Amino acid sequence: MLHDLVVRYGPALVFANVLAASLGLPVPALPTLVLFGAMAALHPESVGAQLAPVLILSVFATLIGDSAWFLAGRIYGGNTLKTICKLSLSRDTCVKKTERFFGRWGVRVLAVAKFVPGLSIVSIPMAGAMNTPYRNFLLYDGIGAAIWAGVGLVVGAVFSQQIDMLFAGINRLGKAAALIAVVLLLLYAAYRWTRRRALLKKLAAARIKVDELYDLMRQEQTPIVFDIRSDEKRVLDPYVIPGAVFADERHLEDIVKTYRPEQKLVIYCSCPNEVSAAWMAKQLSEAGFNDVVPLLGGIDAWRDAGRPLSPLPAATTTMPDAAAEPTPKAV
Repeated sequence: MLHDLVVRYGPALVFANVLAASLGLPVPALPTLVLFGAMAALHPESVGAQLAPVLILSVFATLIGDSAWFLAGRIYGGNTLKTICKLSLSRDTCVKKTERFFGRWGVRVLAVAKFVPGLSIVSIPMAGAMNTPYRNFLLYDGIGAAIWAGVGLVVGAVFSQQIDMLFAGINRLGKAAALIAVVLLLLYAAYRWTRRRALLKKLAAARIKVDELYDLMRQEQTPIVFDIRSDEKRVLDPYVIPGAVFADERHLEDIVKTYRPEQKLVIYCSCPNEVSAAWMAKQLSEAGFNDVVPLLGGIDAWRDAGRPLSPLPAATTTMPDAAAEPTPKAV
């Protein structure tokens, strides 16, 4: 039955699955490619003849979905990345690492992005937000899609016998096996989401509001305000809270050496959940600082409250050409 289904609808199903996955729906596409590769190896006369069309369709489906995200990044800029921050089950720090990775290597990361969890969903809209030429985007994204789909098909073909044995075991178990798999996936997603919400709830009481910070900044002993956004995020939003100091959570020891433990520190980022700021505040508290808090709502809340912002100098908001050779960043 599975053989007949793959012969008749295999390419269409793969196309639909890959397109849905590239658009961001929670439907993994790689297992489908692996399964098709296995079926092609087990039935070379019928399914094997469809390998080339499936590879081509997978690339086209990926380019269609990724182009939608690229266009969203081009039109809405950093707001697209904020939306991803809200929807992602991963910590905001993972999104920031991806932004930095893209900032260093440019659009070329798309050639390998689909093999790195979280990299693809951020790097594609960022390519649009950074005004990457669409032809360059299509070139590297197409290369990445072809490699990714090809690897999935090859892995399926190589392990076709083992996959066949696995499905034979599943058939013996019947519907119970499918139900168990679905339940495990739902439990994993619920676990990730619960942990994230518990962290945010725990840190909610240890934040400073915009009006509180504004009042403190008008006093004689103003707090030290850290902007911990990535360089790439500052390019998309080239404004800072007046007097803010750029800080990097990867170099906490420099902050510990530079500032006194009794100084009040306020940390802000740009992702809606402020997990990056909260995490850094926790690390500095453990390092001996007595009063360190993240800013509730980050720079967006400050802007929405109508508080003043300072523009960044042009030199600090210019990204290197994505097509040029990468240069190491100063630490």
